[in-house]
Amino acid sequence: MIEKKKSTAPVSSVGADGEQPKTKNCTEIIANGNVKNNLQATVFRGFDTNCPEKSGQGGGLQTVSMTELYDTVYPPRTPVVDGFLYGGTYLFVGAPKVGKSFFMGQLAYHVAMGLPLWNYPVRKGTVLYLALEDDYARLQRRLSVMFGVECADNLFFATQAKTLNEGLDGELEGFIKEHKDARLIIIDTLQKVREVGGDRYSYSSDYEIVTKLKTFSDKYGICLLVVHHTRKLESEDSFDMISGTNGLLGAADGAFIMHKKKRTDNTAVMDIVGRDQPNPLLEAINEFLTEEMQEWEGTATELLKQLPDMQLSANVLSRRLNVVNS
Repeated sequence: MIEKKKSTAPVSSVGADGEQPKTKNCTEIIANGNVKNNLQATVFRGFDTNCPEKSGQGGGLQTVSMTELYDTVYPPRTPVVDGFLYGGTYLFVGAPKVGKSFFMGQLAYHVAMGLPLWNYPVRKGTVLYLALEDDYARLQRRLSVMFGVECADNLFFATQAKTLNEGLDGELEGFIKEHKDARLIIIDTLQKVREVGGDRYSYSSDYEIVTKLKTFSDKYGICLLVVHHTRKLESEDSFDMISGTNGLLGAADGAFIMHKKKRTDNTAVMDIVGRDQPNPLLEAINEFLTEEMQEWEGTATELLKQLPDMQLSANVLSRRLNVVNS
C-alpha cells in the first residue's frame, strides 16, 4: 500500500459553495469554529464478479489460470472523490473532538450535491450518514452552521441502527434497494455497530468485523466510510495509533488518519493509506484525452501510437488496462 498525506485546515462558518482552494497540500474543512450521476451502483449491482472459470469445472476447487485472470475485464472501482476516495471499506480515524464529524458532514454534503471537494472532482450520488453518536437537533445545528439552509434531498441521516450481528447489513441493503444511486455510506462510529464480546479487541474479531463491512461494500459497489478513534499512546507511525489491533486496517481497503499537534489548532493533517492509487498508464491516457475529445475508441495498437512514452506491446497494454480497470 502507498501512503500519502493531505493537509486540512478547519475554519469557522464557511459556506460549502465558496471557492475551492487550488492546491492539494493546504485545504479547508468546514468546521464549527457538472458532475456525472452515479454509475458505480449500476455497474456493480447484479454483476457476478466471478469470471466463468475454464478450469476446475469437474467439481472441487474452482480455479482460474493467470492468463484467464489477466484477460478478464472486471467491473471498475469508480471513485467517489477522484484521487481521494473509492468504492470499498475505509476507516476514518482521529482523536475525539478533532473534527471528524464536521469533515464527515462536509464529505457527505459534497457527494450528495456533486460539489468538488477542495480541487478533487466528486461523483454525485445518494449518501447515507449514520450519525450514531448524535441526535437530530445537534445535526441540524451543525449542518446549518456549515451550509446554511441549502438542502440536499439525496442526503439521509439516521441516529440509530442495529449492530452487525443484529442485522445492520439488512438495514443498509434495504436503503440501497430503495436508493439505486447510493454511492456513500458513513458509519459514525465503528464502536456503535460492532458486536460486544470478551474478545472484541482481538485481531481475529477486528479483522472479522471490517471483513463483513467490506463484503457488503464490494457486493453493492459502494463506499463504506467507518469513523473510528485513535488510541491514546503516541507512535511514529500514525496508523499504529488506530484503536484496536492491526486487524482493522488489515481488512480495510484503506484508512484516513486526521490529527493535530494541539487540539485547539486551526489546522489538521490527514494521512492516507490505500490500495487504489493513481497509475502512470492512466495518467498518460488522461493527458491524451482532452475536453474536446473526452472519448476515444480503437485497438490497443492504435492506442499505443497515441502514447509514445509507454514502452509496451499491444498485448501487455490490453492486460494492464484490464488490471487497472478493476
